Amino acid sequence: MYKKLLKIGDHTVAVTSHSTTVINMFNSNFLSINSSIKEDLSILINDNYGVPFVDYNVVITKSQDSISYKRKDYFITVDCNYTNATILVHNELALKHALMNLYSSFIVHHNWGLLLHSSCVIDKGMAHIFSGHSGAGKSTAATLSQPRALLSDEATIIKITTHTVTVFDSPFRSELNAKCLSKPYKLDTIHLLNQSLSNSRERLTRGNSLLHLMDKVFYWTESSTETRKIFKLLHLLVNQVPVYNLYFQKNNTFWEMIS
Repeated sequence: MYKKLLKIGDHTVAVTSHSTTVINMFNSNFLSINSSIKEDLSILINDNYGVPFVDYNVVITKSQDSISYKRKDYFITVDCNYTNATILVHNELALKHALMNLYSSFIVHHNWGLLLHSSCVIDKGMAHIFSGHSGAGKSTAATLSQPRALLSDEATIIKITTHTVTVFDSPFRSELNAKCLSKPYKLDTIHLLNQSLSNSRERLTRGNSLLHLMDKVFYWTESSTETRKIFKLLHLLVNQVPVYNLYFQKNNTFWEMIS
């Protein structure tokens, strides 16, 4: 049995597997740690499950003691307290998606925060999120923001409390790899991307901000209780962080409106 301790958000996650192939999947993007601290989440992972990616459809089943999330290329079983889980995967893509599913459900269950479909860049010590529909330019905005530090290019980890909103380095990468950053950064702005011939931005009301962000959250909920938690977290988010429609040219001049 092989084991790794990972830091995701401010959580310690222990992953074990009989497969060296699975363990080696964590060598890039994930922050490995050496710690005697008790893990927040323990995951047993094994491969040779299912078929290659077909679609995003996930079947959720809840029993008295556990919850399962089943897709054609992965299968997750986790106890109702989200402390111990088993994941079966087909390949590395399936593993990334399964971990996003599990971690998103874990942080919502504990009212800790949200996983947002977006990229996130650090400028002058503050975090700025770029979100939008598929193809809106999340990875493009992240690439154009270089050499600023990158926290995410697909899924941003956001911790939300009644007093502050912070962002952590995300291991759930799509195209852009970057050095793992261990500390959180305060979230300063959220921008909804629209490619345009000229640069401009407009601030949204809190109500419109919540509506536009709702479908950007990664979540797989099995109950109305979990859905209410997501709404509450989104309310806390938009009450503390301004959300803008950002119309941008395909170059880095949009930063003149942000910095």
